[in-house]
Amino acid sequence: MRLRIASCFCAASILAAASAFAHGSEKHIPATANPAALPTKIAPLPWNIGGPFNLIDHTGVQRTQVDPEGKLQLLFFGYASCPGICSAALPMMADAVDELKRRGIETSPLLITIDPDLDTVERMGPKLSGISSDFVGLTGSRKDLEMAYDAYQVSFEKIMDDPEYGPIYAHGSHIYLLDGQGKVLTLLPPILPATQVADIVARYAKE
Repeated sequence: MRLRIASCFCAASILAAASAFAHGSEKHIPATANPAALPTKIAPLPWNIGGPFNLIDHTGVQRTQVDPEGKLQLLFFGYASCPGICSAALPMMADAVDELKRRGIETSPLLITIDPDLDTVERMGPKLSGISSDFVGLTGSRKDLEMAYDAYQVSFEKIMDDPEYGPIYAHGSHIYLLDGQGKVLTLLPPILPATQVADIVARYAKE
């Protein structure tokens, strides 16, 4: 059984009902926290998480956990047409990447799909390009995706089929910060503002 890092119901009705999306019992850094108050020394993660994957991006090109240009990477597991937390997390990631660019820090935003039938190579690109031209969507065989889910301890469950949005999932909601070689540096809650995510990523970029 995989460790469920966080679970969020990706249902449009829930998202519309509350601007503060439910994240189970997980505790997040408050969005109003002062980034300057964060620890100046970066400690390694207290558990082993992450690992290699070999998937196909939305242009049909093979992609591993190693960024081709050695960029830092923001990785999220979800699906491109998700009407729930993905619809908040993915634009926030794009905004954080734009803010980091302004600071001279190149970062690549990635989405690994939890539904390869829904997120095909042909379908992912148009959805993600509507958020940011920087986004890379990753899919693959179920076997290859399972290896990624296991490595990153991702858990999800199909809840229902919505007549408008299609499959609705409860799934992990953390954003993983990876270095250029694919090592997980830290996990970020998706409720943080983009500027605070950029502040945190910038600290790792200086290490």
